[in-house]
Amino acid sequence: MRTRTVLWSLLLAPVVAQGSEYGPLMVKAQSPLQAQAYTPMMRSGQVLEPGTTEWHLTGAIASVWAVTPDYEMDYYHNELNLGVRFAPLARWEFEVNYQYRFAADNGLDTVTEKFHDLFGLGQNGRDQVPKHRFYISAPRYGVLYEDFQGETLSNVLSGYAGYQLYLEGAHGMSAGLGLAYNYVGSGPFEIRSFEQIAQLNYSYQPNAPHHLHLTLGSAHSDDQATSGGLKMSDWSWMAGASYQYHLGERHRLLLEYHLYSGETKEVDELDEVSHEFLVGYRYHLERGALELTMIENVFNMDNSTDIAFTLGYRHKL
Repeated sequence: MRTRTVLWSLLLAPVVAQGSEYGPLMVKAQSPLQAQAYTPMMRSGQVLEPGTTEWHLTGAIASVWAVTPDYEMDYYHNELNLGVRFAPLARWEFEVNYQYRFAADNGLDTVTEKFHDLFGLGQNGRDQVPKHRFYISAPRYGVLYEDFQGETLSNVLSGYAGYQLYLEGAHGMSAGLGLAYNYVGSGPFEIRSFEQIAQLNYSYQPNAPHHLHLTLGSAHSDDQATSGGLKMSDWSWMAGASYQYHLGERHRLLLEYHLYSGETKEVDELDEVSHEFLVGYRYHLERGALELTMIENVFNMDNSTDIAFTLGYRHKL
C-alpha cells in the first residue's frame, strides 16, 4: 500500500508543480478605449525559473454597447494574441507578444440579450436597434464610423521585461517595464503610436488551494490621438486582483477584478474608471494549460465592453 501511495505521488508531482506556475489569467483589457491602448495586465509576482520558456496563444471575442447623450458605441471586436516568455537569467524574465484586433461579427448580441432576459436584466436599449451593427458616433467631436466590419482596430508588437524584487516562501514580488508599437496603416482606425508601461506585481502562493495575485501599473502614450478620433490621456493606470482556487490536481477556478482609469478627458463617461469582473477556468495538461474566461463589465456601463469571452492555451518548455 505504501509503495502504491509513493508511486501515485511521483506520477502526480509534475501536475502539482505546474499548478502554481501560470499565475493570473492571460487576459488583456477589453473595455473599448483601454483595449485600443497598451495597458498593464495581471502578472505573477514570481518570474519564471531560469531556463524556462512559456508560449501562449489566446483569442477573445467581445461585444461593445454604450449609449450616452454624447456618444454611441455598438460593435464587436475580436482579438488574437501570440507570445513567448522566457527566463535566460536568474531573477529576470522577458516576453514578446503580438496582438491583432479586428472588427467582425461574433454573434454576441444574441447571447447578451438572452443572458439579460434569463436574469431579468434590462436591455438598456439593445432591443431598439438592429443587431450586429458596427457603429460609433460622437457628434460633438466629429466622430462617425459606420459599417466598419472587417477593419483592423489595433496591430501591436510589444516587449516586456520583469525582475524578481523579492521571493521568500509563499511571497513573491516582481516589477516590470513594457514597450509597444501600434501600427494600423490605413482605414478609419489608422494609427502609429509608441506606448510604455510600468507595473508592480505581488503573489501569495502557499502550499494550499488558495492563491492570490495583485498588480498595480501605469501606462504612457507618446501619441495622444487614439484610433477612432478622440484624444487620449497621455497617462493612465490599472489595478487588479486575482484569486485562484485548486479544485483538483488539474482543475483551477479563477476570479479576477480589474480596474482601468479613463482614457480620454473629452467625454466624461469615458474618463471614468472601467471595472471588469472575470471568471476563469483552467485545465492543466502535462506541460500546458487551457484557459476559458468570461469578462463582464460592472458599475460603469458606458465605459466597458458589455461582455467578452477568451480561450487560450499556454505551454511550458
